[in-house]
Amino acid sequence: MAGNFAAPFGGQQVAYWLGRLHDVGKASCTWQAGLARAAVTGGRVGTDHKALGTRVAHERGLGGFAVGIWGHHSGLVDMQDLGPALKSRVTDGAAEVASAEQVLDGLVADLPADLRAAVPPVWREDRLVGEMAVRLCFSALVDADFLDTAAHFAGLPAPRVRPEADLGVLYERFTTRRAGKLATRRGSPIDALRERIYAGCVEAAERPAGIFRLAAPTGAGKTFASAGFALRHGHRHGKRRVIVAVPFLTITEQNALQYRELLDDERDADPVVLEHHSGVDFDAGGARRWARLAAENWDAPFIVTTFVRLFESLYARKPAAVRRLHRLADSVIVLDEVQALPPAMLMPILDGLRLLVQHFGVTVLLCSATQPDFWALSPFAHLEATDLITDLPAVASRLRRVSFEWQLDPSPTLAGIAAQAAALGCAMVVVNTTADAQTVFAQWRHTGDECDTAQRVAWHLSTRMCPDHRRRVLAEVRRRLDAGLPVLLVSTQLIEAGVDIDFPVVFRALAPADSLLQAAGRANREGRLAGLGRVVIFAASDARQPPSYRAAVGATLLHFGPGRDPDDVTALPAYYRSLYDALNLADPGHVGQRIQQARTRWAFETVASGPVIDATSGVRDQTQAFRMIDDDSLAVITPQAADPDERQEVDDALTRLRDAPVPAMGDVRRLQPYTTTLNRSVLRARPHVQALLRPVLGTPGTAGALVEWCGDYDDATGITIDTAVEGLVL
Repeated sequence: MAGNFAAPFGGQQVAYWLGRLHDVGKASCTWQAGLARAAVTGGRVGTDHKALGTRVAHERGLGGFAVGIWGHHSGLVDMQDLGPALKSRVTDGAAEVASAEQVLDGLVADLPADLRAAVPPVWREDRLVGEMAVRLCFSALVDADFLDTAAHFAGLPAPRVRPEADLGVLYERFTTRRAGKLATRRGSPIDALRERIYAGCVEAAERPAGIFRLAAPTGAGKTFASAGFALRHGHRHGKRRVIVAVPFLTITEQNALQYRELLDDERDADPVVLEHHSGVDFDAGGARRWARLAAENWDAPFIVTTFVRLFESLYARKPAAVRRLHRLADSVIVLDEVQALPPAMLMPILDGLRLLVQHFGVTVLLCSATQPDFWALSPFAHLEATDLITDLPAVASRLRRVSFEWQLDPSPTLAGIAAQAAALGCAMVVVNTTADAQTVFAQWRHTGDECDTAQRVAWHLSTRMCPDHRRRVLAEVRRRLDAGLPVLLVSTQLIEAGVDIDFPVVFRALAPADSLLQAAGRANREGRLAGLGRVVIFAASDARQPPSYRAAVGATLLHFGPGRDPDDVTALPAYYRSLYDALNLADPGHVGQRIQQARTRWAFETVASGPVIDATSGVRDQTQAFRMIDDDSLAVITPQAADPDERQEVDDALTRLRDAPVPAMGDVRRLQPYTTTLNRSVLRARPHVQALLRPVLGTPGTAGALVEWCGDYDDATGITIDTAVEGLVL
């Protein structure tokens, strides 16, 4: 099974022999005696069994690929640590290893004396290619091991592996249903251009596999166009699946719903679309049970996931996180809103994509209204890309639905911006911090009847509000917009995360150029206004800016401003090059470069967990590890936000989590709609806030903790803390 999983990327023989040898240490007398004991007591065998297989695989020519056997339970280790650890284990357990080795020829009669030919030459010649090959072969091994074990304990005659899907059938289904869906929706003046973009993407799917770019303005229909390209390209070039990755859960859920409508069919044995991210409830029965099993190894033809899930799996070391990686080979990977990839991790991310494309049969499609110039960075410097839109300036011009205004000098105040928006009656203000959002909202607070949702005019969105609260607000705002009613909305940048909303006027606090353009995509989105929508970019004198924005805002002001609007697609490459230079991404001391250096050494644990900083304790520097999110936030449950008819169920789930010796993930997921985050700086700056946090899991202030918010929760703005403490999450 491991060999079959690795066959699409040329690793069949390597993975086959890893599978044949990974458990030969169980033939030792000690392990067999432990197994007999465990059969009676129900306990674990408790004896290491990885040493013999690791040694035999290494000595007979698989070399460093033997690390897969060593880590098939505990995870991949740094290659420099494998030799000493193996030597120590073989020495300490000499009798055990010897007793297993005595019967090795009988157990594996076809084992060649030399396995070097099993490893493709380029895997040995190029350290980075080899490192990625180790990851994919390890994935094939541990997935086969998981499936085989599960089949044994379930009493099945063989593991269940889904047959490869026919992407041609799925493409035809997608095409037919898309046409039907568009025929029933409300028309838009830009529908013809969207259709032209879609047709161009589908036509380009005939091109050879490689890296493609879809740079199209916000609202150009990238969701359908990218999926149409991926399905047709996959069919034409024999790809096995489509993987769509996006930066935020809101986009994941939104896109997955549309893809399910277009691809799932009750006549299929299993659903086509697998949605895999932290917000999915896999505990229900039926299709959700299928999803839980499929999510473990991405055994589905069309997967919708997040950047975090995709890339942290790519550079993980633990078997459970890595087992899905072999599914990437011979796939089409669509990265939507690619400008949101974290700059600090761009070097390993881009290099991983390069390797997957050049050596493991992957096609990558990069989608963004603000396409980054990744070709200015070394991993992509010598790669060719195919643009799905070849006349981007002309398309951008035809899709221009807004005009830009700048209020930088003199600087307005947030109160002044709030007043300007209120005078219009229908406008959105996007700011950079929760504190600024509350300042603007406070100016509007008594606009309309605050006690009557139907009469309320002013609304607020930020991560101070739990996801379910934000969902309800967006639904009401959309209803008012559709009905032509007055509505004022202030939001942090979360509104830019693929949220489909259409205001005539948007005010945007000064931010990185890509954020400015994303916000502009929420003004006159459907092009229904008689003229252009308005986007007002302002630098309020009393506004705040996240520290992480400094370099990007500096690069923005270098290339954009009055008379140089951020929708100038010809200026974006220069902006990104300035940003990459300002962030020193090419500096050998940069975290991304250090991760690359670790990868060339096959230092798998260093990549995933950071370098060792204390040899005695083994403590590692997590700040130097591969992390998609630099998260210094605390997960906070806000039961106050639940609807009254759900409050008891939420409280019951909280009680079970506190009392259970082992927390049920079903309860954790049940609480996710009411779980938001606070930055730990709040706890440091205002110790009294600690008293408002009731522990649920872990200790407040420590990584992985989950707490209940016992303070005030405003029905308009969410968690209420003295606004003077801001430094909160964006």
